[in-house]
Amino acid sequence: MFETNRRRLLAGAATLAATSVVGLPARAQGKDKVKAAFVYVGPVGDYGYSFAHDQGRKFLEKELGDKVETSFVENVAEGPDAERVIRQLAQGGNDIVFTTSFGFMNPTLKVAKQFPNVAFDHATGYKTADNMGAYNSRFYQGRAVLGTIAGMMSKAGQGGYIASFPIPEVVMGINAFTLAARAVNPDFVTKVVWVNSWYDPAKEADAAKALLSQGVDVISQHTDSPAPLQAAEEAGVIAFGQAWDMSSFAPKAHMTAIVDHWGPYYVDEVKKLLAGDWKPRDIWWGMQEDILEMAPFNDAMPDDVKAAAQKIVDETKAGTYEVFTGPIKNQAGEEKVADGEKIPDGDLLKMDWYVEGVQS
Repeated sequence: MFETNRRRLLAGAATLAATSVVGLPARAQGKDKVKAAFVYVGPVGDYGYSFAHDQGRKFLEKELGDKVETSFVENVAEGPDAERVIRQLAQGGNDIVFTTSFGFMNPTLKVAKQFPNVAFDHATGYKTADNMGAYNSRFYQGRAVLGTIAGMMSKAGQGGYIASFPIPEVVMGINAFTLAARAVNPDFVTKVVWVNSWYDPAKEADAAKALLSQGVDVISQHTDSPAPLQAAEEAGVIAFGQAWDMSSFAPKAHMTAIVDHWGPYYVDEVKKLLAGDWKPRDIWWGMQEDILEMAPFNDAMPDDVKAAAQKIVDETKAGTYEVFTGPIKNQAGEEKVADGEKIPDGDLLKMDWYVEGVQS
C-alpha cells in the first residue's frame, strides 16, 4: 500500500527541464514540498472532532517538517459556504485539500471536478473521483467500549445520547453503544436527543439536562463540545468524551473517550504526493489500524469494568469481536440479523434503523 511508484519517479527525474511530465496530471508528479489545506466544520478549540483533525494537521507538520506547508479554515458551514471555501483553497495553490465533515462531500466532489490537478480527500463520506479520495474511521468500535462501560455502571439502566444529525455514522454509533450496553444489561435503554448541530455548546448542554431530568445516569454524545460532560459532572453522573480526551473539563464524570488519531493517515497521503505516487483511496479504518483509540480509563472506574472495556478493545484489535453480530432485533423487537451473522460494511454505511432498546 505504501510502495513508491519508481517508474513514475524516474520519468520525472529524466525531465527536470520540463515544467510537467507529459501525460501525468500535476498531482501525480513528485514534489519537493506539498501545500495541504484543511476544512473544519467547527472551531479548532471545540476539543472534539475538529480539534482532533487539527491535532492530525499538527502531527503532519511535525513529522514532515519543511516538506509540508499547512493551513486550515474553521467553522465552515456544510453547504454552499463549504463549496466556496474549498474552491478558494484549490485556487490558492494547495496540492491537496482535506475536507473533514460528512456534509462537505458533495461540495468537495463538485470542486474536485473543476480542479483535476489538485488532490482532494473527504472524511466520513462515500463518494470518490479520479482526484478525490474518501477516508473514514470505525467510530462505532469505540462506541461499543462506551456502551460496555455504561451497561455495567448505570444504576438506572438508562443512558442518554446526544446526537447531531440522523446520518448512518451517527445511527451506527447509537446502535453500537446500545448493543454493547444490553450485552451486559439486557434491560438497558438509550434515550436519544437530537440537536441538529455538530457543535453548539448551549444546545448540547440543554440536551444533557433534558436527558438527566428523564432519569438517565450516563451521558454519551456524538457532538463536539465538552458541554454535555460538564452537565454530567455537575449532576454527579458518568459521561464520555467525543473524538478526544476531554477529561480536563469533567475529571470525575469523564470515564473515557473515543480518540480520533488522523495524523498518520495525513502523513501517508502527503508522502505519496511528495513521491508522485498519490492515488485516491477509499478507506474505513479502526482500532486495528490505530486511527481510533480510547482515552485513558478514569481511575474511579471499577476494576471489573476496566477489564471488560479493555477486553472489547483487545478483541476488536484482534478481529475477534464485532458488535454488529446477530442476533440483533430492531426497535419493534423483530429479528433483523440472524444469530452469528455480521452486518456487512455496505449495510452499516447506509444504516437507517435502530436496535432494540433505543428510544429516539
